[in-house]
Amino acid sequence: MPERTVTPDQTPAPAPTSTQQQPPPSPPEWAGAAERIERIEAMLDEAGPAAVELVKELLALYGEGLARILALAGEAVAVEVAADELVSPLLLLHDLHPLDTRTRAEAAVAGLGGEIVSVADGLVRVRVRSSGCRTSATAEVEQAIRAVAPEVDRVEIEPDERPLIPLDTLTIRRGPVTR
Repeated sequence: MPERTVTPDQTPAPAPTSTQQQPPPSPPEWAGAAERIERIEAMLDEAGPAAVELVKELLALYGEGLARILALAGEAVAVEVAADELVSPLLLLHDLHPLDTRTRAEAAVAGLGGEIVSVADGLVRVRVRSSGCRTSATAEVEQAIRAVAPEVDRVEIEPDERPLIPLDTLTIRRGPVTR
């Protein structure tokens, strides 16, 4: 639900409309999400089955609401919304993310020297060209994939041993001799 602001005369200002551009949330607003989830999980461990059932029902309700919003918004808006750092995990939680696993994984490793080789049956195979410490590059690529594709069971990294310059481009080509 959009937040409403209160003016000095205590009259609620209207909520922003969808045509008004809202800045993305600043880090303090979403940085504690992991800690919040851990707290909720701990509380559920202590709570009885009725509380767990309540949370499941709420999640189902929110999931259905998100699905309807995305259906009304259309594919282009869904992809744009899914790029948001806070919204993307929510869409993944409800299996509503508009981008498939491969597309998300490719975007995640694009600047890390990784190349997705295959995605199938919960396994992502990645070829990594390491310019420094291979262990840290491998860990960084795996972490990036897991962040955008939590449905992935395994990430297999293979080193990219291909030469930087294909050998066949280094051959000497003799042209006509000019005198």
